[in-house]
Amino acid sequence: MKVLLIADVKDLGKTGEIHTVADGYARNYLIPHRLAVTATEQNIAQANQQRAAEQRRAEKQANQAQDLAKRIDGTEVRFPAHVGEQDRLYGSITSADIADELARKIGQQIDRHHIELVEPIRELGTFEVPIRLGKGAIAKVTVIVERG
Repeated sequence: MKVLLIADVKDLGKTGEIHTVADGYARNYLIPHRLAVTATEQNIAQANQQRAAEQRRAEKQANQAQDLAKRIDGTEVRFPAHVGEQDRLYGSITSADIADELARKIGQQIDRHHIELVEPIRELGTFEVPIRLGKGAIAKVTVIVERG
């Protein structure tokens, strides 16, 4: 029996693939567990439409990420901070702080999880912080921590 997978099935295939399987396997396991449907022309056409729509959506998101990366790239973000001995900060500058300041500066929210800050900044100085916006879109932001 030919089936169209509507979910990934271990040792069989990925979503959208068409496979020939035993009748019992299809009727008793794949179809009742909503892992596959019979491979009719209508089902195949619907799967192709969904795949095309998903591809268009992914391309649109990639383009938006690239545009945002161009807007953000090279932006300077300044943080005045109170410092103690040896120019160590009281507290730290986190990815959430950088995201908030960037949002204020460019007018668009940035998810703090996209900011690749290995550990919070705890000293004065200038730091290059990469921001991964998805699908290869990477922007670098200059974070300047100065005496405040």
